[in-house]
Amino acid sequence: FLLQQGVGRPSVYHAVVVIFLEFFAWGLLTTPMLTVLHETFPQHTFLMNGLIQGVKGLLSFMSAPLIGALSDVWGRRTFLLVTVFFTCAPIPLMRLSPWWYFAMISMSGAFSVTFSVIFAYVADVTDERERSTAYGLVSATFAASLVTSPAIGAYLSAWYGDNLVVLVATLIALADICFILLAVPESLPDKMRLNNWGAPISWEQADPFTSLKKVGQDPTVLLICITVFLSYLPEAGQYSSFFLYLRQVINFSSTTIAVFIGVVGILSIVAQTLFLTLLMRTLGNKNTVLLGLGFQILQLAWYGFGSEPWMIWAAGAVAAMSSITFPAVSALVSQSADPDKQGVVQGMITGIRGLCNGLGPALYGFIFFLFNVELNSMDPIQGDFSIDPLPVHGPAERALIPGPPFLLGSCTVVVAFLVALFIPEKRSCPSSPSHLSLSENDEDFEPLLQDSIV
Repeated sequence: FLLQQGVGRPSVYHAVVVIFLEFFAWGLLTTPMLTVLHETFPQHTFLMNGLIQGVKGLLSFMSAPLIGALSDVWGRRTFLLVTVFFTCAPIPLMRLSPWWYFAMISMSGAFSVTFSVIFAYVADVTDERERSTAYGLVSATFAASLVTSPAIGAYLSAWYGDNLVVLVATLIALADICFILLAVPESLPDKMRLNNWGAPISWEQADPFTSLKKVGQDPTVLLICITVFLSYLPEAGQYSSFFLYLRQVINFSSTTIAVFIGVVGILSIVAQTLFLTLLMRTLGNKNTVLLGLGFQILQLAWYGFGSEPWMIWAAGAVAAMSSITFPAVSALVSQSADPDKQGVVQGMITGIRGLCNGLGPALYGFIFFLFNVELNSMDPIQGDFSIDPLPVHGPAERALIPGPPFLLGSCTVVVAFLVALFIPEKRSCPSSPSHLSLSENDEDFEPLLQDSIV
């Protein structure tokens, strides 16, 4: 009965523990993963990293609607177990077989949609008034796991080696799976859950392109979706390659990268709480979106041209301010839809972001490949770039544009800014957008530290 019932009544705290353990385990691997990635793909490392993350993102985009529809019928607990298990399955393979490790990361994208199930779980156990607080708690927990774990992983790696870090991460992932098996109760009421596993699921529910087809029906929603696509595409690509870029091109040490993650993460939490609330009240939703896009343009351009460590740190502070964009976008979306269509329009945004999670990393990897920004050793880069279209000779002699994908990303966000100017702003309803803004902001972190937090 324990396996069936869990411990206590279903609550937000069950969801919080599941999210914290999963992303804490992956955060520990930030430093070892850079080493293994370069050792496995010494040639075209950025390109291979982009392809691996791109396949994972596209599979997540394809599978998220189906898993969401199935969890509506068969319950959340089963799919929490499935998504956490398959998301964490590659971890022990990191040191055992790097090729299988990266293959498993790519394939795990089909199940790497834990956040979708977590948000459904939280929605089951809260009423509408409590939901914004609940999503805020999940958001803070996610950020806390990613702020603390890379620094701990870097410390363990430096003193005890990568094998211990992988072992600790594996044990934490196993603890998460055991917690779901033993302690997490089902949140979906019995009357809503069908016990028949043969229950039909319509293709429309499972088709990831269905929501995208509906985008053009409302001009306002269409403008918002174009803005989201153009602004989140470089954000997703940045996440997939940024730590590698800091290590190899800017020559940040593992410890410095861990500290950078922590500082920018803490600043982002401050920006999304104190500053976001103030800006939404004084400027309104649309102007807050435009301000966030402006910060993102500056951040990406600074990353693209920045060749010195202090420039990267300054751009990181700007990146923290750009994290206000997506909560403001979600609130804007919620104003533009009828109350009974909130799920549909938020689903459109989620689908577009899932698509970006696949396209962004592949695009960044390909641009790094085109400009021959390659990694030749885990030490400061030295080597002969004889076929480089730009006269790059290593970090000592910097290219004019050290990070070409970031500069291209800045250009796409400029277009997003111009599109956002044409979005009509409606008067806000103080009570409704809050939980949507928080939930949508977090939905995208699935993978990614996602987006602008780091």
